[in-house]
Amino acid sequence: MIQVRKANERGRGFFGWLDSRHSFSFGNYYDPEHMGFSALRVINDDWVAPGAGFDTHGHRDMEILTYVLKGQINHKDSQGNIKALPAGEFQLMSAGSGIFHSEFNASKEEELRFLQIWIQPSAKGGTPGYQQQNIVQTAALTPVVTPDGRSGTMSIKQDATVYQLSLAIGDELNWPLTAERHYYLHLISGELQLGDVTLLPGDGAKISHEQQLIASASAPVSGLLFDLP
Repeated sequence: MIQVRKANERGRGFFGWLDSRHSFSFGNYYDPEHMGFSALRVINDDWVAPGAGFDTHGHRDMEILTYVLKGQINHKDSQGNIKALPAGEFQLMSAGSGIFHSEFNASKEEELRFLQIWIQPSAKGGTPGYQQQNIVQTAALTPVVTPDGRSGTMSIKQDATVYQLSLAIGDELNWPLTAERHYYLHLISGELQLGDVTLLPGDGAKISHEQQLIASASAPVSGLLFDLP
């Protein structure tokens, strides 16, 4: 079964300095039909004005994945990490028993754009952690996050894998799925034919009880595929 969530159906949070699109309920946006999917709780597409950002705030019991699409994030947290996160890099922050952090647009002139993704951990508590990687795309689907950190990926406290999707125009994808698991595909750019549905930037697809993911790119595609319990 494939259920498509169109980009223009997402919630929106606009605060002047921040323009965000919410694939699932978040902040002031609430939709009981879109509270998350399996362990995936949040996908926010955030645009941050030059020099602006998120002041110090706290999280706990959440795996928070950030993927920078444009610009650079300046990150600082209560574990002593002071990092720069440029476009193309991933950050995974395990909030564990509690962590405080701030995220700012490093540029005074250009907008920052990034995806903020929350995945619920398999167990609460534990020591907070920080990981950052520039993952080299080696296939149509390249793992970025895995439960065991295999092959240089970042390790997550959940039975979940996050893949970076990249297809050139005309490329086809035929990927085996496990029918008992859940999958979510988020398209960042391009145009993807998924069965009889066309996905455009910002669209998402919930995939359950399927044995194959068959798709083709009618324009160069980038996206993320989540393999979830």
